[in-house]
Amino acid sequence: MYDRLRIGLGHDTHRLSEGGPLRMGGIWIPHDQHAVGHSDADVLLHAITDSILGAAGAGDIGQLFPNNDPENKNRDSRQMLQIAWQPLADAGWRLLNLDCVVFAQSPKMLEYWPAIKQEIVAALTNEHTTVSALQIGVKAKTGEHVGLIGQMEAIAAQCVSLLLAPESE
Repeated sequence: MYDRLRIGLGHDTHRLSEGGPLRMGGIWIPHDQHAVGHSDADVLLHAITDSILGAAGAGDIGQLFPNNDPENKNRDSRQMLQIAWQPLADAGWRLLNLDCVVFAQSPKMLEYWPAIKQEIVAALTNEHTTVSALQIGVKAKTGEHVGLIGQMEAIAAQCVSLLLAPESE
């Protein structure tokens, strides 16, 4: 089994602009800023998508959803995650766990983690795969008022995923 373990790392950064709310992990969080992007700019779901694709050696989010494609304008990142994950799950890939970090000076996100975890679980659960909230780790770190994160000019997320490759891999 150990020779079938695959680790992926995903990262995403978006600049912040005045006016909220903020899309994070598939939910809308009340905030006076929003992330700017071609899609809904959900940095957490983008990092998760890239992490899973990377673990499976299946490219990255920009290849599947280029930002110059009008079809991706304002696209729901949960849908992007589902579209990326479905063919992998169909092929026998299994998610063992995700460990994610959001880098944001504000808002404080602790109260939103249960809802965010449930959104991630729902996005990754399909006819081939059942995912539990126990497999999803989410946390946040501030920028301690330093740099683009600390000065509230940007928001970022990173995710590490552990997948089990199909037996044929």
